[in-house]
Amino acid sequence: MTPRLAIGGLRKAFGDKPVLDGVDLAVAPGESLVVIGGSGTGKSVLLKCILGLLEPDAGSIRLDGQETVGLTGRARAQMRARFGMLFQGGALFDSLPVWRNVSFALTAGAGRDGAAMKRLAIETLAKVGLAADVADLRPAALSGGMLKRVALARAVAARPDVLFFDEPTTGLDPIRADVINALIREQVTALGATAITITHDMASARVIADRVAMLHAGRIVWHGAVADLDRSGEPLVDQFVHGRRDGPVLPRAHA
Repeated sequence: MTPRLAIGGLRKAFGDKPVLDGVDLAVAPGESLVVIGGSGTGKSVLLKCILGLLEPDAGSIRLDGQETVGLTGRARAQMRARFGMLFQGGALFDSLPVWRNVSFALTAGAGRDGAAMKRLAIETLAKVGLAADVADLRPAALSGGMLKRVALARAVAARPDVLFFDEPTTGLDPIRADVINALIREQVTALGATAITITHDMASARVIADRVAMLHAGRIVWHGAVADLDRSGEPLVDQFVHGRRDGPVLPRAHA
């Protein structure tokens, strides 16, 4: 089976500092992959390279077997149209009501077909547990948990082939974080979409993931089924998963 996404030899440096140093990773159609790793290990840079927001220095990123590195213009726009994204801070448009935020990808920001788009937005909001009256609110009126739900609704509204989640539970208390994790898992399964999530929250990883990969020092040092996290046999994974202060990720002298 051709992977939905196949990444090979991906490298990216900023000045003389390498951030991605030969990342190899494949994600199957319909699979939910969670990439874990400490702060500053390159998780966000990896995501931006896949999305085409950063140009890698070397390597390959294939979508259904087709190379995406170097795409420009209409080809890049067509690639991105297959993606849905939940940004870390939600990244909603403060000047637009919730329903226009949710329907933004469907109209390419043009604001056309208002009545139909509002109906679709309300239907999508219901899928993430929000009532119809939320549709007319502005983002500033939303709680943190509601904002994340709206951002999730926007990510799935166009029924994308690939979903990306950037630290989806940042800023939420454990209960609301668990709700968002469950909603993400539910929506990914309902769509049959491929999903890539980057997070350092192991509770999120255990709920969202089919498979987990750990990024460290610019490379994938382990990947496997989420059920194997606690018996990975990799000291880097073991320290990270259990939050131990001593170990190869962050020795005590550098804590």
